[in-house]
Amino acid sequence: MTFTPPPVSIPGVTLGRALASGVPDGDPATAWARRRDAYPLVAPGNRRHFHVVVVGTGLAGAGAAAALAELGYRVTAFTYHDAPRRAHSVAAQGGINAARGRRVDGDSVARFVTDTVKGGDFRGREAEAFRLAEESVRVIDHFSAIGAPFAREYGGVLATRSFGGVQVSRTYYSRGQTGQQLQIAGTQALLRQVRAGAVELHTRHEMLDLVVDDSGCHGVVVRDLVTGRIRAETAHAVVLATGGYGTVFRDSTLAVHSNASAVWRAHQRGALFASPSFVQFHPTALPKDTDWQAKTILMSESLRNDGRIWVPLRAGDMRVPGDIPDAERDYFLERRYPAFGNLVPRDVASRAITTEIRAGRGVGPRSNSVYLDFRDALVRVGREVIAERYGNLFDMYAHATGEDPYTVPMRIAPTCHFTMGGLWSNYDLQTSVPGLFVGGECGWGYHGANRLGANSLLSASVDGWFTLPFSVPAHLATRLGRELPADDDEVVASAVNRARQRVDALLSVGGTTGPGRFHRELGQILYAGCGVTRTAEGLTEALDRVRELRARFWTDLRVTGSGEHLNQVLELAGRVADYLELAELMCVDALDRDESCGAHLRDEHQTPDGEALRDDASWCFASVWESTGDDRGGPRTFTRHAEPLGFQTVGVTTRDYR
Repeated sequence: MTFTPPPVSIPGVTLGRALASGVPDGDPATAWARRRDAYPLVAPGNRRHFHVVVVGTGLAGAGAAAALAELGYRVTAFTYHDAPRRAHSVAAQGGINAARGRRVDGDSVARFVTDTVKGGDFRGREAEAFRLAEESVRVIDHFSAIGAPFAREYGGVLATRSFGGVQVSRTYYSRGQTGQQLQIAGTQALLRQVRAGAVELHTRHEMLDLVVDDSGCHGVVVRDLVTGRIRAETAHAVVLATGGYGTVFRDSTLAVHSNASAVWRAHQRGALFASPSFVQFHPTALPKDTDWQAKTILMSESLRNDGRIWVPLRAGDMRVPGDIPDAERDYFLERRYPAFGNLVPRDVASRAITTEIRAGRGVGPRSNSVYLDFRDALVRVGREVIAERYGNLFDMYAHATGEDPYTVPMRIAPTCHFTMGGLWSNYDLQTSVPGLFVGGECGWGYHGANRLGANSLLSASVDGWFTLPFSVPAHLATRLGRELPADDDEVVASAVNRARQRVDALLSVGGTTGPGRFHRELGQILYAGCGVTRTAEGLTEALDRVRELRARFWTDLRVTGSGEHLNQVLELAGRVADYLELAELMCVDALDRDESCGAHLRDEHQTPDGEALRDDASWCFASVWESTGDDRGGPRTFTRHAEPLGFQTVGVTTRDYR
């Protein structure tokens, strides 16, 4: 069947070409095994001749660096943290999914794939979901072997619990600190290779640019955040594992220093960007109690196993929760979605919570949250069991709010959390720039328009430990005997000069407003126009406001200090400049996609019950963007390419969690 994408109607946007996924033809269930067996190999004696740069040391980056080094390749790893274990993977609390099928509750690889594809509202690659399911078994056994302390049943088998969007128990966990424990195990594996001399690790370094020419990617340009030195590191292949871009909203569950600069600089050098407007708002985050909070705080989705979400039936009811009887409470998720209850997918829960808050039934000092109540679970299983399951999460909530969740309900609200979009890559995780690979959240293929809980740690681990160690060597096998460019080569020198000129440009604007204020204003624009729900009118207004803010940034930015030493104002300025360009593309993508799907809900396209109304006839493809133009606040143009999506195993249906 010939693929015909819908036309574009936004000024400055043109229609591009259809892209090939690189997924082997045939049964998607066996695609990964067939692809893996067909990869060209590098002989052990030749591996030391290849140099690979890995940017980022989270689960994907640490895994890729450690695995490639153990295979015999020379690896250089960069992180802007002061230690690799501080990567943001530590913040994923609730668990990691796997289709191991140890519990007899009907789970299987097929059900895992169905849940993942359906959870993403049929806007991700089916073959990627199969790879995720297949490798998930190895991931759990691997991390258990290298020291991750998974919870266990009384008899010694690994324990599991449920997460949103599924009706089985497939989430392995380490209390409420799963990400931290997996990150520690992965970091120790990385540091073992550092000690062995196989990995050269550089902390406190930020990637500023890529070394790219017509033949592909040949390295990175980095800045030492302590000394300010800017230099190039050439390589035969580069892996970006730098996380998601949710901090474009400023108020997000991500760490303050999480950023989008690495992926955006790659995009500026020609790497295509897929589905940038597919952003997940986590329903179980703490509400903002003051405008001056630096970030929001995530409370794990695992809490929804035992916590019940409710609001007062009467709008404006300001009574304390204990004074509101059950007859005057609305457990609205259980009412609207009886089959899944409080464990509906995140996009569904976030929209439902937002609807209640906008209807005036929000609770708390600012009426901007709903209750997550453990009263019934505490009566049913007792405080000791609840503390065993979620103790550190309850402690964190108490420290953050001053309230005891054992005696009063938690207050939660949707907040920007995860980005399903990212740099487009083929089935080998290689971007449109040859030699440039992605891993983890900065990629795009697994999650479609909505990520199921506990698939984040899994996808990062699968990429780092079990996909990139196959696909990167397959690329290197075609490069044997090719010399890396010297530091004085034109392609290297121009990349370094480009990075220096950008730093100088940020320092020399000479305005009156610090980068933090621009970031705050950008977040307000995005939450209002490109947030949990979207409209054509709101997106058009947001797009105009982002463009105006971009222009003002480059005329009124004030950066104190210089670039010759540690300067966090300069770091933030560079990141905000990237956020502003990315935000423009996000609004273009959301305005262009004239349908609802997953976390992208256009008010114009919803069912009478308020659910996302897809248009599979027109929009069953991934929007993959190319953008060019002025990177100093001037106009930019956009080209929408498309990767058609097909589903052979999972029937395309309307999602229904009732």
